[in-house]
Amino acid sequence: MTTELLLAFVAFAFVTSITPGPNNMMLLASGVNFGLRRSLPHMLGISLGFMVLIICVGLGLGQLFEQLPVLYTLLRYLGAAYLLYLAWKIARSGAPDSTGGERGKPFTLLQAAAFQWVNPKAWVMAIGAIATYTPQENFLINVLLIAALFAVVGGPCVGLWTVAGSLLRNWLRNATVLRVFNVGMAVLLVISLYPILADLKGVL
Repeated sequence: MTTELLLAFVAFAFVTSITPGPNNMMLLASGVNFGLRRSLPHMLGISLGFMVLIICVGLGLGQLFEQLPVLYTLLRYLGAAYLLYLAWKIARSGAPDSTGGERGKPFTLLQAAAFQWVNPKAWVMAIGAIATYTPQENFLINVLLIAALFAVVGGPCVGLWTVAGSLLRNWLRNATVLRVFNVGMAVLLVISLYPILADLKGVL
């Protein structure tokens, strides 16, 4: 991989990791509802899960989708359905229950890692990285390099969203305000699915 290509990929990884998407919206909400420390497994799971996803795409999963596009379409719609379910969970989370405790639990490392497989943005990022920024010479080594660099660049990016949420935590102690925030995060998560939902409307 040349220096120019490497710098271009780092820019791609930064922009795609720092911009709003399902992972970042969920981490922002997690930071608000559970704090930074309890959200650390969620953050780590995103990095590890996405690394595995990139490696799998590089090892041929992307080519499988090219040969059987219906599989990719099915995955997109299943992912959208799961994200709608998560949006509903976020909208209902965080408000104190009758005993004064928090409702819901943060994502575990394995849950966050598994979520990458139904995250439409993650698939677009992984396929784009392999198709655009991975030289064919020493391909396997370059795939591993791309996966590792995405973790190095993307980890701090998603961490910023969690930190932002944890900083907002003190401002959102009022149950009503917190509920409004969670509903807002759920709405933003649904909005991020608009391209997929629009495609589905066209199919129906």
